[in-house]
Amino acid sequence: MHLSNIELGKIGEDLASVYLSDVGFEILDRNWRSSRVELDIVAKDDDTLVFCEVKTRRSSRYGLPSEAITAVKLAHLRTAALHWLGSHRTGFSGIRFDVISILYSDENTSQISHLKGVD
Repeated sequence: MHLSNIELGKIGEDLASVYLSDVGFEILDRNWRSSRVELDIVAKDDDTLVFCEVKTRRSSRYGLPSEAITAVKLAHLRTAALHWLGSHRTGFSGIRFDVISILYSDENTSQISHLKGVD
């Protein structure tokens, strides 16, 4: 079965959410949108607010999924985080930007990499 990019992205975000929950994160929001910005996952890691960008690919043929995070994408992520913070009353000791990179073969095989504190 061939997955569209949208379907693959949804699967990746689902896998990333399960992974984060399994390692102790509390998921606060998924696919949060405001005007023209979007956040894949907003989570809590102890007292740190974490904005996670999820990148999923079928193979590493064109590089690892995390390599798709450019300076422009990081700027969009920061803008989206500011919008999220502006619309939510929260008290956290800090914020962090993470990237979850997923190589997805099928429903039984995937490789997850978690990069913390991406600048």
